[in-house]
Amino acid sequence: MSELRFVRMGFGADAVEYQQAWDEQRRVHTARFADEVPDTVLLLEHPPVYTAGRRTEDSERPLDGTPVVDVDRGGKITWHGPGQLVGYPIQKLPRPVDVVAHLRRLEDAMIRVCAEFGVETSRVEGRAGVWVLGDPVEQRPALGGLTLDFDPRTDDEEFDHRLVGPDYAPSRAGRRHEDRKICSMGIRVAKGVTMHGFALNVNPDTSNFDKIIPCGIRDAGVTSLSHELGREVTIDEVLPIAEKHLLDVLGDADLKPRVIERATA
Repeated sequence: MSELRFVRMGFGADAVEYQQAWDEQRRVHTARFADEVPDTVLLLEHPPVYTAGRRTEDSERPLDGTPVVDVDRGGKITWHGPGQLVGYPIQKLPRPVDVVAHLRRLEDAMIRVCAEFGVETSRVEGRAGVWVLGDPVEQRPALGGLTLDFDPRTDDEEFDHRLVGPDYAPSRAGRRHEDRKICSMGIRVAKGVTMHGFALNVNPDTSNFDKIIPCGIRDAGVTSLSHELGREVTIDEVLPIAEKHLLDVLGDADLKPRVIERATA
């Protein structure tokens, strides 16, 4: 078990500009590497901002030229803004580093948070983050008056919802009974210390995701705790629950180095 502290940087009217939070991440990261501070989770809201991880394609950015901040985390493009609880765990991992294990711990914590509010969530193979699963494809309603046999996404890997109208918007995935992401993840590990983290949609305006290809995924969408529950959920409600489960999962984790299997002669 390791010590884990939480720093509530700012919410609501005190939401933290992305660059300010990024600078603070790097400052704490340096201090954690030098063992000057314990493992730390920065918790905050951001004013509206699009950020793009290193794998973001040009075609996934806003078509209208809306500014995007390019960052050094993994993953692709996403949106941050009011109504979204953002967490940046800065934790020292044993070497050789197991990045996937860290990501899975963050997913576990957010799955537990959602469960406490009565929202069943899951992982999706090959897609980071926490998801509300949709209906089987054959049970989903028709889109735009067409049967699913004519869904253009089934044959077009470059399908772009922004060019065909609101029926396919990521924010409407719940109406289409599709898989929808409730918490996005993007991390970086430098010198054995983690940065970046998760963004849990509590009660944001999810139409902000409609300007981009969220996380580069074209056949699913986004949702929030408020949307899934049909009632307003606030950051104030979620914050202590998130801290509890992050402490349980990250603070009590039995951190082990990644096992490297070597072929025998």
